Amino acid sequence: MSSNSSHDRRDFLKTASAAAWLPANLMVHAAEPASIRVGVIGCGGRGEAAAMNAMNAGKDITIVALGDILLDRAQEKRTSLKLRYPGQVDVTDDRIFSGFQAFKGVIANSDVVIIANAAKFHPYHLKMAIEAGKHVFVEKPHAIDPAGVKMVQAACETARQKGLCVVSGLQSRYHPGYIETMQRVHDGAVGDIVAIQETWLRPPYVVRQRRPKQKELEFQASNQYHFHWLSGDDVPQTLIHNLDRSSWALRNAAPLRCYGMGGRSTLRGEEYGSVFDHNSVVYDFPNGVRVYALCRTIDNCYNENSSLILGSKGRCDLLKLQITGAVNWKSTGPASKNNAYDLEHVALFEAIRAGKVVNNGDYMARSTLIPIMGQLSCYTGKEMTWEQVSQSNFSYAPRPEEIHDDMEPPIWPGPDGLYPVMVPGVTKLI
Repeated sequence: MSSNSSHDRRDFLKTASAAAWLPANLMVHAAEPASIRVGVIGCGGRGEAAAMNAMNAGKDITIVALGDILLDRAQEKRTSLKLRYPGQVDVTDDRIFSGFQAFKGVIANSDVVIIANAAKFHPYHLKMAIEAGKHVFVEKPHAIDPAGVKMVQAACETARQKGLCVVSGLQSRYHPGYIETMQRVHDGAVGDIVAIQETWLRPPYVVRQRRPKQKELEFQASNQYHFHWLSGDDVPQTLIHNLDRSSWALRNAAPLRCYGMGGRSTLRGEEYGSVFDHNSVVYDFPNGVRVYALCRTIDNCYNENSSLILGSKGRCDLLKLQITGAVNWKSTGPASKNNAYDLEHVALFEAIRAGKVVNNGDYMARSTLIPIMGQLSCYTGKEMTWEQVSQSNFSYAPRPEEIHDDMEPPIWPGPDGLYPVMVPGVTKLI
C-alpha cells in the first residue's frame, strides 16, 4: 500500500482478521503496511500508556487522533507522545477532539481505535467503532453494569461477523509467565483447586482536585475513578484483573453466586466522590470452589496485590510465577519478555498485518460481569446469582449514549460537600 492511498489502506484493514494469540517468538511476520493509523479515546495515564504500547508494536503504527473530555489534557499528551516517539505521532490540531462527543472524531480518523476513557463509555464506544469498521483495543473494565456487558457481547459478535479484531486490556492473558504457570496449574501441579484468594490493597488511585470554576459534570468526568456512575467502583476497576485470573484458573468458569460487603470508612472530601474505600466478595464457583476477593483504597495501610491458587496438592502464587507443594517450581523466564502491556498490542497488530482475526470477546465479557456482580452485592448487601445478573438490563443512569456536554450530572454533593454513597441493606439496584 502506498501512503497516498487511503482507500486501499481502509480496504486492507477492514478485511484484516486475527487468530488466537501466540507468544511473540512464534509469530509469523507478514509484510508490514506503510502505516496503520491509530486513534486514542481517553488521554489520562492509561490512554497515554496504551498509545505507547501500541507504538512499541511496530514502526508502521502512527497515532493520528486524540480525544478527551479536557482539551488541554489531549494537547499535553500529544506533546508528551511526540517527544517520546517523534516519528510515530502525527496528530494535527484538527485531529484533537474534546468533550463527550470526542470519540466520533477519533473513530472517523483512525483504522484502529484505542478506548481508554471512563469505563462507562467503553461498551458504547466499542459498539460505535465496530459499526464504523475499525479494529479496537479496549481497556478494562469493559463495562460497569449488566446492560453494558450485553452491549460488549453484541459488539464483539458484530466484530466477528465483520472480520474485525477486538483485543482486551486484561493483559494477564498475554503475560508469558502467567501463561506458563497457568498451564502447569491446569496440568495438575497443585491438584484439584479448592479455593483462590484474590487481593489488591492500595492507596486511592488517580485523585484529581477540582479546577477553579470547573463545571460539576466536567469535574466528575475528569475524576472518573471516584464516581460509581463512571467507573463502576473498585471491584470492577481493580479486582477485574484478579477475578479474570481466577476464572482463567478455573478454565473460564463463571461463578454460581456471590455475596459481598463494603463501604466508606475513611475517605473524606469531594475528590473521593461516591465510591467505597473497601470491598470484600465471596464467590461460589462450580465444584465447590470458593474465591475470596478483597480490595481496599486507603492511605497508610498494608498493601498487597496477589493471586493465590490453593489446591489439594499445593499452591500457586501466580504473580510470583511459583508453585509449591507436591511440585516445587518457579519460572526462570527473563523478566524482559514479560511486558504483557506491550504484548497485547503486538498480538493485535500482528493479526491485522497478517489478515487474521483475534477476538477476546468471550472472556472479556465474562470477566467483566464477575466483578460487576460482586460490586452490586457490596452496594446492596444482597446475594447475587450469575443467572440474575446475566439476565438483568440494569445500568447506572444515564446511559452512555445519552450523555452530552451540557447535561446535569446524575449526582451532586450534599450540604456537607460530600457525595452520597450506596448504603448496604438500603440501596436497591437489581
